Amino acid sequence: MSRLTKILFVITLLTTFLTGCNATRGFGEDLQHLGGAIERAANK
Repeated sequence: MSRLTKILFVITLLTTFLTGCNATRGFGEDLQHLGGAIERAANK
């Protein structure tokens, strides 16, 4: 592979990885909020 192709490949992988981390983190936070809502509803 040429040098430019390798650089573009690495940039693409890093971007995908970082986007995936943010999405996973947001999903985890959403689950936490949902769990809290269920717990509050169960305690009423």
